[in-house]
Amino acid sequence: MAVLLLCGVVALVVGGCACVVWAARGGPRWARIVAAGTLAAAELVSRSGRTRAAGDSDD
Repeated sequence: MAVLLLCGVVALVVGGCACVVWAARGGPRWARIVAAGTLAAAELVSRSGRTRAAGDSDD
């Protein structure tokens, strides 16, 4: 079951990356919408990682 979930997540990530590239080249409107969602999700993950890393000081 976990393998199927992981495969689904990987498929969504690859599809999102493909839409980002396609939208940058002037793709259809739906590809631009998916690309915007993908970039927003990437920003959220990036901010989450930065916040967690800032709180992990072992001084």
